[in-house]
Amino acid sequence: MFHHLREDINSIIERDPAARNGWEVLTCYPGLHAIVMHGWAHWCWTRHMKWVGRFISYIARIITGIEIHPGAVIGRRVFIDHGFGVVIGETAVVGDDCTIYQGVTLGGTSLHSGAKRHPTLERGVIVGAGAQVLGSFTVGEYAKVGSNAVLLKPVPSGATAVGNPAHIVQKDVSALREGSTAHLFAAYGVTPNGDDPLSKALQGLITHAVAQEQRIETILVTLKAAGICCQAVPECDKFDSEQMNKLVD
Repeated sequence: MFHHLREDINSIIERDPAARNGWEVLTCYPGLHAIVMHGWAHWCWTRHMKWVGRFISYIARIITGIEIHPGAVIGRRVFIDHGFGVVIGETAVVGDDCTIYQGVTLGGTSLHSGAKRHPTLERGVIVGAGAQVLGSFTVGEYAKVGSNAVLLKPVPSGATAVGNPAHIVQKDVSALREGSTAHLFAAYGVTPNGDDPLSKALQGLITHAVAQEQRIETILVTLKAAGICCQAVPECDKFDSEQMNKLVD
């Protein structure tokens, strides 16, 4: 138990720049307290002391503001940052090295008792603040769920899900295999290289418009040099691609 506790403390220090030392993490981090108390509750739950397990989870909810059903399976080095308002359902599975921020729900959409109703997060998944992950599906290894996303379908390994309803951004598969970028930690599931597909599509259209404008100017200059007069058209402002890209970003 103490070995796992040491692992949890070290993983929090690695992922949270505000964590100054192990003693501060041990005494002041509700996410760690919730994980420890869930371990007690889960132990009782799996040994047919279900009321005791539920009561421990209820006490943990009062103390930490984090509600984890004692039936949920939580892996090692899971970090619940800030944590207030986090809800993890009975059949949820959270893999090793996952990071969950405040206001996250790992919820179920089925009312059938005994069935797998809640999501499975594989190793290294990051779920941003306020995200709702609802249903019995799998979020692949090192995937990211952006803040306030509403996720209702599986996410491939290394991908990012953003929006409401969430849409999937597929990362480079070769990079995922090599591990060069897929395993980098991204706070709140925010990636620095702009994974939003709408943003990428708009930037592509802006780049295409700039290329078209340059091509038209080249054609006009060539025609004028050949002595071919074109019908005069009113001049318009130049297309400022840098300003447009800033607005998109």
